[in-house]
This record gives sequence, structure tokens and C-alpha cells, in this order.
Amino acid sequence: MKKLFGTDGIRAVAGHPPLDRTTVHAVGLALAQTLKATNDKPKVILGMDTRESSEEIAATLTAGLVTGGAAVENAGVITTPAIAHLTHVHGFAAGIVISASHNPWQDNGIKLFGPDGYKLPDATELAIEDEIFRQLAAHTAAPVAASAPLVNEADRAEYTRFLLSAVPGLSLDNQTIVIDCANGAASSVAPQLFADLGGTVFITHSSPDGRNINEECGALHPEVVAAEVVYRKAGLGITFDGDADRALFSDEHGRVVNGDAVLLLAARDLQARGLLANDTVVATTMSNMGLEAALVRSGIKMLRAPVGDKYVLEQMLATGASLGGEQSGHIIFSGRSTTGDGLLTALLLLDIIHRSGRSLAELTADLKVFPQVIVNVKVREKKPLDTIPSVASAIASADEALAGCGRVVIRYSGTEALARVMIEAEDEQQMRHHADTIAGAIRAELGI
Repeated sequence: MKKLFGTDGIRAVAGHPPLDRTTVHAVGLALAQTLKATNDKPKVILGMDTRESSEEIAATLTAGLVTGGAAVENAGVITTPAIAHLTHVHGFAAGIVISASHNPWQDNGIKLFGPDGYKLPDATELAIEDEIFRQLAAHTAAPVAASAPLVNEADRAEYTRFLLSAVPGLSLDNQTIVIDCANGAASSVAPQLFADLGGTVFITHSSPDGRNINEECGALHPEVVAAEVVYRKAGLGITFDGDADRALFSDEHGRVVNGDAVLLLAARDLQARGLLANDTVVATTMSNMGLEAALVRSGIKMLRAPVGDKYVLEQMLATGASLGGEQSGHIIFSGRSTTGDGLLTALLLLDIIHRSGRSLAELTADLKVFPQVIVNVKVREKKPLDTIPSVASAIASADEALAGCGRVVIRYSGTEALARVMIEAEDEQQMRHHADTIAGAIRAELGI
């Protein structure tokens, strides 16, 4: 069982284990040693988001990589999917992103991609973990502070060209759009990207200061861009998370449009063009029953994967599906991306709207979602919930009451010390009762 890697890399409070200087240096050493098993002179590309801790972590990680025999190219502040793309296109032995995605600025993380641009499978992460612990046991002294290599400014420009190539002919003329960059990595790409497409574009939250990433903005707060759309009388709003691997939207009426709706529109568009492999979409356990019902009406089958875009991708590869994603806004288009890509998703959605001649509100009008509530409970440990009688009893009671008219999904976050209680039901009062009951049982047994 992995001890360092969660569902999206290593993540913690910056400066604290496992993101203390000694462990970060060991991660660099371990990755270099792992890569050298199959590549005598591995070259790695590294990017980061806008947190104030990112540069120091990048420098320490680089020192470990170089000591271990790897060469490092620094792409600077850039999105996670950009690193995945550049890793694959240029044949790097690995890609690394220093980011904690949607987490607050105090946190940070290390995400790894293989030479194919895909996130590493669990077995590979486990092998790297073993090497990290071996390095830590062998090197007890803290490493000397190091400087990250110079930034290759061409990497962002290349990634922007790739994004634009995905939507030839797209024009935003006569449109007004609001874009929220979450004071994160999208700030380094989105302004230039959308400047090339015409229209009137308002870029917001694109002035990172190291501590304002995701702060009352971005994909964690889609209501912010929705309100701005109404204020600006715009036709669409787009909002990203800290590393821009996901995107959420607002229609012209200020209604938030999440990843489920994007999956529906993309699936129908691909199906109409004969590009939806096996008429199948991969979603997750968190996707709303309303999405499943809407897809069925269009003759499209929906599969559910565990939460995490890497697990969505695994099921896509296993089933041959060409589209998959999460309610949270991670959308994967097979053949175009190897991971969730918020900027690519935004462009492809704009292209669907452009070609259809209809607004986002019109395109999503028939998606009727079941009431859904998610309650997050901070926990001190992640003990199996089925081993806690009071929690197991509360879950069983909800399952029995909602059989056939709702769903109960309880899971631990893979990136935070949280238990997530999701209830979906036709009856909102019943839904909230069971969500509060289960959350209360968890809080009583494991709460901080």
C-alpha cells in the first residue's frame, strides 16, 4: 500500500513531510535512479504552479535529480496538462509538476508523468516510493539549497500552438467571455491563448502573488465567474483550478455548468460525428444519475470509474472509450490528451457551441440532475469505514431507504484528510437527512 502517493501524486503542507527538503531531495534521487534502470541519460521536464513554495521545491527536486544522474528542463509556471503533452511529444523520460491543484496555497505537491504523457500507474509509484525510503535511510543529512535551472520560455508557446491546433477555425468574434484563472498556472497561458481567438474576453484572477491561488476564485468557486458573466452580460464563463487540469463553466444566465454537463455535450457531439468509440462514456462514482439518464436517451452507455482522472483514463484504455471525465471538470479526450486538460476542454466546448449555433444554456437544457449533496468531514485517520459499526450502520440505513431512487457514495479524499459523503436522491429532505447522519457518525469516530 502506498504511503506517499495519493490519487494525484504526493501532496502535503509545503515544508512539512513529505514535502520537507530532505524528502523532496530523496524523491528526485529516487526518480533519477528509477529512470536510469532503463535510460542511461534520462532527461526530465519540470513545471510548477504559482504557490510561493513551488520554486524552492522545484530547486530541491532538481538537485536530487541531477545528483542521481538526470538532466532537467524547467518549463517554469505552466499547467499540468502542458507538462504531460510536452513530456510525450519531446520524448522526456518523465514529466514533473509541482502543484497541489485546487488545495490552498500552503499546500503543494509533486505529480509525475511517464514518457507516454500518462500519470504513472500505482505499481510504478509504489516502486518509486520504495526507492525514496531507501534513499532517506541512506542519506540522513539535509541537502544544500539549490537553484532551479533556467526557464525555457518556448515551452508555453509550443503548448499554446498545440491547443489552437485542436480547434482550427474557431472564432470568438461577436462573443463576450469571462475567464477565471484562479491566480494559478492558467495565468501563464490563457491570456495569450484567448487573445488569438477574437471576441471580447475578460480575464480575471490572473495576478498570482504566491498566496492567492484558488482563494475565493477558480473552479472551487464557480459562482464567482457565474456572477461576473451576469455582470458583464457575457455569453459564457470559464473557470480553472490551480494547475488548470480541469475547468467548469457558466452559461449566459449565470448558471454553473459542471463536468457532467460537459461530458453530455461532448458525447453527443462526438456521437453525431461518428467519433464516440463504442457509444460509451466513462464517468465516476460521483457523476449524477441525471447524466446517466440523459446519455441513455441518446443511446450512449455510461461506465463508472473510481474518483480520479487517472482511474477514468485506466477504464477508458481498458474499454476503448474515447471520452471520459469527472463532475469536478477533469475531462479526457482520447487521442487529444493523456490527462484532464482545462484549457483544451474549454476550447473544445467553445467549438461545439460555435458549430451548433446554440448557447450553452440551450445545449444543456434537457439535463435534469438529481438533487445531490456532498459533505466533507475532516478526519485524523483514514480507517476503513466498514469496520466502524456506527458508520457502517448509517450507510446501510441510507442504502436501504434510497434503493432505486438514489445513491450513496462514501469515500476518502485521495489528496486531503477528508471523508466525502455524497448522497443523491429524488427527495431532497431525505437526501440531506442521510448525508448529515452519515457525516455525523464519521465525525464522532474519526473527526478532528
